[in-house]
Amino acid sequence: MDETRKPTLIASVQRALHLMEAVASHPNGAPAKQLAREAKLPLATTYHLLRTLAHEGYATRLQDGVWVLGERVEALHGQSRTQQLLARIRPTLVALRDELGVAAYFGMQVDDEIRLIDIADGPRTPRVDLWVGFEDAAHATAMGKCVLSQLDDDRRRDYLSRHPLHDLTPHTITEPERLMRTLRSAGGLLLDREEYALGTGCAAVPVTDAAGKVRGALAISCRPGKLPKIERSAHRMRETADRIQRTLTLAR
Repeated sequence: MDETRKPTLIASVQRALHLMEAVASHPNGAPAKQLAREAKLPLATTYHLLRTLAHEGYATRLQDGVWVLGERVEALHGQSRTQQLLARIRPTLVALRDELGVAAYFGMQVDDEIRLIDIADGPRTPRVDLWVGFEDAAHATAMGKCVLSQLDDDRRRDYLSRHPLHDLTPHTITEPERLMRTLRSAGGLLLDREEYALGTGCAAVPVTDAAGKVRGALAISCRPGKLPKIERSAHRMRETADRIQRTLTLAR
């Protein structure tokens, strides 16, 4: 196959992208005739493309006739920022995975929920079977408990009032007051001793911003018998959490 051959370009896609660039260059919007001139497109073609973009949510015509970018562009932008963040964090998780021989996880508090953001695993370091979403199992995971331990009592109670303490294994803490006591007495390393899944142990350390405000948690999963070794390596997890914290700060 000739790798130097010019790629096949779709002219209609190029025209639509150039038109969106023209729309984006006007924060207060611009009429179709002006956009046609700037994108160097026939007016009829511009109208067809704008109607198509509007139908798909990528452009919006305001009441005064000017065109602005649609809501789906903002959604794409938000997803792009997440992907860029993952590209910066993934090597850090992979390094921890390879160093400790465990699956590594990063989660964040997003809109008052605890979300799993990324996982670095492999054939020799498989991830835990996520048979229950992390959003509904914070009380049973090291990551969830780590984030909850950084909140004050009122915010913890608010979270727990919205998330029942499901009995996932015989080791799961299902009594709210017992969980609250556990969170209050927690140190910098939170553990899950087969509370989420039998045969799996987890450990987590907090990830904060420069001001010390909770941002999320760095966690690992392994065989329960390996947890004592992980506890002795907690400083390596904290160093990794510090690197993630710097990445999050620089990405803002």
